[in-house]
Amino acid sequence: MSTKHPIIAVTGSSGAGTTTTTTAFTHIFRQLGINAAFIEGDSFHNFTRAEMEVLIRKSQAENRNISYFGPEANNFVKLEECFQSYAETGQGQTRSYLHTFDEAVPFNQMPGTFTQWHPLPENTDMLYYEGLHGGVVTEDADVAKHVDLLIGMVPIVNLEWIQKIIRDTSDRGHSREKVMGSIVRSMDDYIKHMTPQFSRTHINFQRVPTVDTSNPFSAKDIPSLDESFVVIRFRDINNVDFPYYLSMIEGAFMSRVNTLVVPGGKMSLAMELILTPLIKDLMNKKTAEN
Repeated sequence: MSTKHPIIAVTGSSGAGTTTTTTAFTHIFRQLGINAAFIEGDSFHNFTRAEMEVLIRKSQAENRNISYFGPEANNFVKLEECFQSYAETGQGQTRSYLHTFDEAVPFNQMPGTFTQWHPLPENTDMLYYEGLHGGVVTEDADVAKHVDLLIGMVPIVNLEWIQKIIRDTSDRGHSREKVMGSIVRSMDDYIKHMTPQFSRTHINFQRVPTVDTSNPFSAKDIPSLDESFVVIRFRDINNVDFPYYLSMIEGAFMSRVNTLVVPGGKMSLAMELILTPLIKDLMNKKTAEN
């Protein structure tokens, strides 16, 4: 962790809603006049899409699994080095993973490939990471220890699968069968490397639908925010003003002493109310240190 060069990380699996959270953070940064450096977790994958597909077929022939959740497909050591470098110097190396043709064309590359490594912008106020592994800890790397504010995006697993299936089939052109196979293949890595992160987060936002999601593989649409509640759990954060949040968010209630529940349609409001003072605090400490 670093007072001079703070790091915020949003962690959650593909389709969990981390992109929605990034929109909220971008709005807060703009309101507060914060110049943040942005890093995408996909940048630290080890393999291009074509290389990964070859490895998946090879692993299946060997009766084992490989997934983007696990250490074989990701460079956790390089991710930790980036975080550590930023915490110490305000600098680090990143690149971009090009998901679509629209992203790839400006670089004269194919989708599923990486840009070249390049330094982060100079003189940024803080680092913002969004991806799978903002709080990961393995034998070789401890990414979580460098993060000043760790946020988990954790829809219940059936909702997560629905979001992933519909997003990957609609936006990325994958077949439903391919996405379902990816979910099944990833379960071991999900249990070992994803779920432990959510015990290290400072705040979790968990969306719980109020409609039937019992068979996510047959779902035709994603339950809307208005068809959900968001369970917000706080850990190791002092002076949380729960009475203020309850007064500001219509329909909110406490389910435990450290857990606030809000209507799904109020998630963005809740994020901005909760996260803005925490980000201000990071900036105040940074200013005092400098």
